[in-house]
Amino acid sequence: MATKKSWLDKLNEHKEPKIKRIDIDFADIPSGSMMFIATPKIIDQYIKEIGVGKLIDIKTLRKDLALEHNADYTCPVTTGIFLRIVAEANYEKLQQGKHFEEITPFWRAIDPNSALAKKLTFGQDFILQQIEKESAN
Repeated sequence: MATKKSWLDKLNEHKEPKIKRIDIDFADIPSGSMMFIATPKIIDQYIKEIGVGKLIDIKTLRKDLALEHNADYTCPVTTGIFLRIVAEANYEKLQQGKHFEEITPFWRAIDPNSALAKKLTFGQDFILQQIEKESAN
């Protein structure tokens, strides 16, 4: 039986981003639009560029990535999945002894009250604590 991939394995998997035309309405994306499908690494890099104490919502993240990659929209489904991979992988790095300065500050892009935050293996409280620490500085 194959061993289960770690979150870090999923983050570091080689994937190519894609842009595809949507043939039917999908989530908030109208038919005929060009949809960008990012990768976990692209999401990770985007979050690294968010300044200390700043928060960004997933809609802004999706809009920014679409603009950057010449698409009309960014896929909401894969963005959510990849955002979770980024969060879990960077939390794994902390568990392995990395310092906060050495990881991607994923809490800047995840609403602590979102469905995604509730799914995280380490819970919403961690995100809230990091946001509070940064806003206190």
